[in-house]
This record gives sequence, structure tokens and C-alpha cells, in this order.
Amino acid sequence: MSTPADGKARDTLEVGRQDLLSLPDSSERMVINLGPSHPAMHGTVRMLVELEGETIAKAVPEIGFLHRGFEKSCEASTWTQCLPYVDRLNYVSSLLNDFGYLVVVEKLLRLEIPERAKFIRVIAGELHRICDHLTLVGALGMELGGFTAFLYALEARELIWDRIAELTGARVTTSFGRPGGVQRDLPQGWGEKVLETLDRVAELRDELDVLLTRNRIFADRTRGAGVISRDDALEFGFTGPCLRACGVGYDVRKAHPYFVYDQLDFDVPLGEHGDNYDRYLVRMEEMKQSDRIVRQALAKIPEGPVMVGDWRVALPPKEQVYGTIEGTIAHFKLIMEGIQVPAGEAYAYTEAANGELGFYAVSDGSGRPYKLHVRAPGFPILSAVPSMIEGRLLADLIPTFDSINMIGGEVEV
Repeated sequence: MSTPADGKARDTLEVGRQDLLSLPDSSERMVINLGPSHPAMHGTVRMLVELEGETIAKAVPEIGFLHRGFEKSCEASTWTQCLPYVDRLNYVSSLLNDFGYLVVVEKLLRLEIPERAKFIRVIAGELHRICDHLTLVGALGMELGGFTAFLYALEARELIWDRIAELTGARVTTSFGRPGGVQRDLPQGWGEKVLETLDRVAELRDELDVLLTRNRIFADRTRGAGVISRDDALEFGFTGPCLRACGVGYDVRKAHPYFVYDQLDFDVPLGEHGDNYDRYLVRMEEMKQSDRIVRQALAKIPEGPVMVGDWRVALPPKEQVYGTIEGTIAHFKLIMEGIQVPAGEAYAYTEAANGELGFYAVSDGSGRPYKLHVRAPGFPILSAVPSMIEGRLLADLIPTFDSINMIGGEVEV
């Protein structure tokens, strides 16, 4: 509740649902409705904005237009069948969601996956992290008038998606991970193609840098806009690039290493001002660090299996399914009943493209989750948007909303 200039307290959500013609003092203040299908509102989200001239007096984000019942859907599925739902939490970097979810399942199973599978997860996840950041940077440039930057970013993203499709069989929602490892090994010659792709992506990333970083219009529109302080960011629960743009060097891959991140050398980029420009710069630098990680992982990846050999978790080889009764039974029980995860509860978290992605899972000992809850990195960041844009011009809302990279699928689980 706020007190406008006329002294009458009004709740913006209530005002937004009234006929604009009936608003008191409509000549001084106006409530406009952005979304849920406005092209600038990435994802299906609504923003009610109360304006005084072109200045935002109050803003209220309203979610719920993309809610798909993720948790209940997972409770009706086996642990493995949850993967397509997890994919769609952040559909721009689905592999990072896959692997984050699998960490909590494997924690409940007390299962150590093969070393080669860990490297594959790191390689594939970092490629998708680059895709996620390219999408944000390209869209941010486009919505500030730099359409060429958007084309360069999409070309780079498409090149990486080509490699992802060769590895997983899908470009966007991959369902590539499995409890105990990954679906399949690296295709022959795939590593060399990835290195060639990264070389081209680096060229395109440099073009983006030239087009945007020192561009007068881009810099003026992003510097000093959407500012949030270090203390406020921590209070809201920021993680990921948005927190690091405030100068807080928290990255799950460094603070609590998982898979093989402790064997790889990379830096954690930090900003200073917590504004849209710093959030852009952090993501630009993170793409370079992901490039470093992928190259190191490809050079260090060991030979070996990519799945555990336990038939209580992994599907038996096809020759065993077709040729032995034991293989047939194991295959049937895994498909029909699911992996029998021991009763208990666990929380696990990884560094997704937007920040700390956490999964809280409860098992009752059956083949389906009793409870599966997601700590989506985008939810606390979206909740801070009003404090970041109130008092700014309406035109500042769009780049600010771009810079937080709100993804409706993960926010509205």
C-alpha cells in the first residue's frame, strides 16, 4: 500500500482491475497493463504500472499465467518421467535444470555417478549456459534498438544448439540426463565440432561486445538503471549473475563444487553497481568463462561408462532385455514402477544460468516422488523488480526486465 500525491491510499492491483475511466485523479495518474502477452514481457507475466507522467510511481508484477502444476505432475510420474517437466522450468537452458534435479535424486539414492558422466554433464550444461546468456544479451540489445546484436546472438545460439541436438537428439527440451549418469555417450568427433563452434561463438561474442558495450545509446540506457544495492539483493534472496553484478562473489560451482568443477579453472565475474549495465557485463564475461570450462573439460574427460551398471537404477542393455529373463524383468520394473528411491528427504542445489537452482525432494520409498519442490532462482529476483524501477521512467522497465532474465516456467512452478 502506498500513498499517492493526492493523499488517497490505493492498492495498484485493485486499481488495475478497475475501469481506467473511473480512476480518481486520472488526469494526474494512469495505470497501464503490460502483459501477459505484451512482446516486451518475456514469458507470460503481467505488470501493472501506475504512472505519473512517464515516471513509474508503483509497479506490481503478477504471475500465474504460465503455471502448469509442475509439482503435482511430478508426484504422478516416476523419478525418471519427471525429467521432461524439469526441462521446461527454464526452456532456454534445460540441461542445467536436468542435471540440478538429478543431483537431488542421486543424493537420495546415495549414488556416485561415473567420472565420465560428470564431465559430460559439465560440458553440456556450460554450453546451455552460454545459450541462456546469449538469449538475454541479444534480446536486451534488440529492445534498445540494436537489432543487429540480436541477430549475432541468435546465430551463436543456433550453432550451439546444433551441437546440443547432436548430443541429445533435441535442441531445446532435451531430457538428456538420467539418474546414475546420462542418456548416451558423446558422438564420435563431437568434441572437435564443439571446439570449432566455440571459436565461431567467440567471434560473434566479440562482435556483440563491439556493438553494445561502448555503444553510447546502449550504455546510457542501461547505466544507472534498475539499480539494486548489495544489501537489498541479499535481502531479497538474489543469486547468480544478478547478485554477482552487485559485487557479491557467490557461485555454487565455487562455493559448493559438484560434478568436476573443483578440477577446472575458471573465474567468477563481479560487477560494482548492481545496475542493468553490470548485469549485462557479468553475463558477457560468464560466457567467456563457460568457454574456458568446456575446453578444459573436453581436454580432461576420461574414458569409461556414462551410466552406473546397477539395474535397479539404469536400464539394462537391449541385448540383455531381449535375451535374458533378468534383463526383461529389470527393464519392465523400471519402466512400470520407476526407480525405488529410499524413503527420506533431501535438498540439493546447483548453479543454473539465472542463479542457485534448488530441488527439495521427499521420497516415501516408492518409484514416484512424494514431494518435489523447486527453489527457482528467478522468483526472488522478480519480486525485487518494483523496488528497482519505481521512480524511473517507463522506458527503463523494459531493459530492467530483460536484465533479470525472468523465465515464467521456473517462476511459476
